[in-house]
Amino acid sequence: MSNNKLCPCGSENEMDKCCLPFILEGNAPTAEKLMRSRYTAYTIGDAEYLYNTTHVSQRKYANKSDILAWSKQNTWVKLEIIHVAENTVEFKAFYFDQLGKPQEHHEKSTFIKFQEHWYYVDGKFY
Repeated sequence: MSNNKLCPCGSENEMDKCCLPFILEGNAPTAEKLMRSRYTAYTIGDAEYLYNTTHVSQRKYANKSDILAWSKQNTWVKLEIIHVAENTVEFKAFYFDQLGKPQEHHEKSTFIKFQEHWYYVDGKFY
């Protein structure tokens, strides 16, 4: 998989030099980069990465086919990072739903680092 277009995460970097390496390797070095790469994974329909970067304690609530369906039924527009701390990232993801209506997903996500890997744990939705 190679892609030299701008990364969907909003970094203004090419995808090959931004989120794609984290997606291919299955690991991101910070909570923010994990959050950005997870957004990018939604835009390209990589349910495997999304599932694998969800903390094991939360995977029982995740289903790869549901993740894939939700990622593909929406048209992802942009990601806006609002606030970053060591293990939390507040963001807004803008997209058009399957009916073509504009939507905004506003969340403060919590992440945990376990055995040198960052994982998504949960989020507070606004």
